Amino acid sequence: MRYHFSNEQLSDFQSNIKKEWVMTNGLGGYCGTSVLGALGRTHQGYLIASLHPPVERYVVFSKTAESVFQDNIRYELESAQHAGAPIADSSVASSDVPDAYKQEDTVSVASDFQIRRPVYTEGQRYLESFDYDGTVSFCYHAGNISMTKRLALIHGQNACVISYDIRNAGSEAVLTITPHMNFREHSTPATVDTLSFETEVQKGYFALTPTADPSVQIRLHYSCGELLARQQLYDEDVQLQTEVELETPGLDTHYTPYDLHICVPAGQTMRVSVICEVVTDQSLFPDGIQANTAAEYVATERNRLLELIAQSGLKDSFAQSLVVSSSHFLCRRQSTGLTTVLAGLPWFTDWGRDTMIAFTGLTLATRRFDEAREILLTFAKYVHHGLVPNMFPDDGQPPLYNTADASLWYFYAVHQYLNYCDTPEAWEFIRTDIYPALKQIISAYMEGTDFSIYMDTDGLIHAGSGNDQVTWMDVRVGDWVVTPRHGKPVEINALWYNALKVMEGLAARFHEDSHTYCELAKKVCTSFGQKFWNSKDNCLYDVIDGETKDADIRPNQIYAVSLPYTMLSPEQQRAVVDTVSRSLYVGCGLRSLSPDNREYHPVYCGSLPKRDAAYHQGTAWGYLLGGYITAYLKVYGHTPDSVEKADRLLDPIRKHLWEGCIGSISEIFDGDAPHTCRGCYAQAWSVGEVLRCYTEDILPYQV
Repeated sequence: MRYHFSNEQLSDFQSNIKKEWVMTNGLGGYCGTSVLGALGRTHQGYLIASLHPPVERYVVFSKTAESVFQDNIRYELESAQHAGAPIADSSVASSDVPDAYKQEDTVSVASDFQIRRPVYTEGQRYLESFDYDGTVSFCYHAGNISMTKRLALIHGQNACVISYDIRNAGSEAVLTITPHMNFREHSTPATVDTLSFETEVQKGYFALTPTADPSVQIRLHYSCGELLARQQLYDEDVQLQTEVELETPGLDTHYTPYDLHICVPAGQTMRVSVICEVVTDQSLFPDGIQANTAAEYVATERNRLLELIAQSGLKDSFAQSLVVSSSHFLCRRQSTGLTTVLAGLPWFTDWGRDTMIAFTGLTLATRRFDEAREILLTFAKYVHHGLVPNMFPDDGQPPLYNTADASLWYFYAVHQYLNYCDTPEAWEFIRTDIYPALKQIISAYMEGTDFSIYMDTDGLIHAGSGNDQVTWMDVRVGDWVVTPRHGKPVEINALWYNALKVMEGLAARFHEDSHTYCELAKKVCTSFGQKFWNSKDNCLYDVIDGETKDADIRPNQIYAVSLPYTMLSPEQQRAVVDTVSRSLYVGCGLRSLSPDNREYHPVYCGSLPKRDAAYHQGTAWGYLLGGYITAYLKVYGHTPDSVEKADRLLDPIRKHLWEGCIGSISEIFDGDAPHTCRGCYAQAWSVGEVLRCYTEDILPYQV
């Protein structure tokens, strides 16, 4: 699994600033830039450390900038974008704006700031190639110097390593490395006023202690060279293109107190290590580092990822890429000491709904069964009033429970776990540690629990009231509920039926009363068939609330087909799949609303209110592909032709792996062509569901 970009592919700054990469450390910390090495968003840098795993994420090491001086010529290898003079203060013609800002015919500018013309430092002219294989390599050639810069994170530690391999085919040269340091919450840009440190210089490293948090020490180690103080202490007006397009100033500042000067003798090769760590109890490198130290850690991380690929047993390159991507979302939660799932990079933490949907692909398809057990156990411990947590906040506060579907998806995760791990030990684990929580959930839904979640007299589940949004279409702007779905949502009741059928099977296995679950499931099936079928449009209503029936064509109905237990006839299942195919499938995902609807929003861009208005009103979601492809093959059978077509449905995803966050799958895409990727650049349920459906429904049936 390797993604290679040549110098020719990297030549254009504006297009490549949107191509990103990410690595993670298993603690909630991460690392990433663009393929050029330039920073394009607030959530980028060489080390974003998680100070209280997996939360409290801080940018502590933004990047390094390199230059080479040889034969009286200085070669600047840094690629960067800075803000220049203002362009406009309201709305400007597209012809007056650089291509990087163009979205449509005009550019809308928020009233509280000015767009400033970008000024580029184009070190990518010397960038021979960029490679991503779970670690990262930048290869440069300038003058008679060839240099490969490799990066990795140390798994289980807040530390980033950089290994430089330098070959000098000419006269003596000097390589200058300028570390760009920082200390800021990963979604908040820094200014000169916020970057205040106490500095300590020792042999082989310098250390920074932020004034804002003296309990943290950031230490930058180097294996050789001369550390010289800089007059220019700050790199200001770093312009982050993605943030500018979200109608924010998009400016950041880095602290640059030192240059590291390294003499490269004529005709020689050399290796240099640079390592940044967050020191808590004690340094990882109390005795300093050697030239090979960083390279050894890069090799260790690459081998760890190769072992995960081997453990999965998957031989297909597409699947192997997703195995590596899936590893980015699995990390340790300090409060439980167990594995949890980051819903999306770079900003989401662990969300219950996303975890349960992504669970099969991330842990079972990859054969990471120990982590699967830990995830199930973590959420069982946090069941409250019959609800699985919707999210664990980033500030360490108690979990939030405002979700009706996370608890029901939990039954699906348990069902899948037993399908993959059908052993006496697995069944005993579910019986002793998980089954009591499942009974609590069923009881709470039947009797009624928080957020107006209750079983009505027809056996169907009602959810939500007021301003509460408890399904995945949960955007609210103040008192404006963008996608109101109070009542009986279609996917909630499809999940409810599946939960009852799962409980029926478990109760029988554990020699308990299964009859109650069986009879209630029959009642739910009858009520669902009577009330949800939309004979006019030959599909399912999205929500019913009393006599009101929402006939908007949305993707939620696909789960009434794709889940293990369906309440629909074969003819109805096919009609649902055909409707979704016709109105919602767009390659990398399913639209959240049919374009025929007057509320359809084709593009997800601009300020937060603009994006919120589009989030569930036409924006396409990558994770929905999993349920869609499973439903398609369930309806049309696993014939050679159907499997081949299903495989082709994933071709846009294969292309996308080279376009957004390299090797991963974005959260969302524009509903209209060219279906630009948006939101989180790597989303757990997007990766998990594509990997699940590919390994369950396509690979085993290919001729």
